[in-house]
Amino acid sequence: MCPTREHFFSIMKNKTAILIDGAFFLKRFNKTYGYSLDPVYVAKKMYSMSMNHLKKDNDHLHRIFFYDCYPFDKRQHNPISNKCIDFAKTDISKFKLLFFEELKRKRKVALRLSSLHDSKHWKIKPNVLKTLFKKEKDINDLTENDVEYGIQQKGTDIMIGIDIASLVFKKQVDRIILISGDSDFIPAAKLARREGIDFILDPMWVPIKPKLFEHIDGLHSECPKPQKKK
Repeated sequence: MCPTREHFFSIMKNKTAILIDGAFFLKRFNKTYGYSLDPVYVAKKMYSMSMNHLKKDNDHLHRIFFYDCYPFDKRQHNPISNKCIDFAKTDISKFKLLFFEELKRKRKVALRLSSLHDSKHWKIKPNVLKTLFKKEKDINDLTENDVEYGIQQKGTDIMIGIDIASLVFKKQVDRIILISGDSDFIPAAKLARREGIDFILDPMWVPIKPKLFEHIDGLHSECPKPQKKK
């Protein structure tokens, strides 16, 4: 049985996997698209941005992998005001849970969720800490908004690395597009390129270090470029 014309061209297409560092994406989303807590809107923009990567080449989407973690859901007392904060009821927490549900409904989107590490202590925000060091602000002048609870995402880099290795060794894709601004991807990128995979980085317009160019096959951002404030 002879293959049809459509089948022939489907064979010739590059199979592409798109991997998205969720924490990085959401942070940059506010800089590029504008601040939003509308889960439907953010999910739609994420999907369209990903699919735009496939329009310029003869690419076929293998899958979009979105890496993030469940929101922090414990109660803690602010050390400055002693106010009890239920993190599960914050706007960010509610947004993330709804956002994840939207992603689950998107075609060919795989949600990879890791856990948060609870440091069990509060810390002064970095920008506020600078003003204290410069003696522009006194420790007694701190407000409840100058501190934040210490939580850190764990396991995302490992999951991205494992998925890249799996995609490469199973020969499931010809191209990998990574949406991230982290340099921790270098070992995985080296592995992919050694196996002949085309590795593209989308840093959402964040400048990358010159040495990173030797570990990727291309650099391209599909989101709107942030405008410099006058």
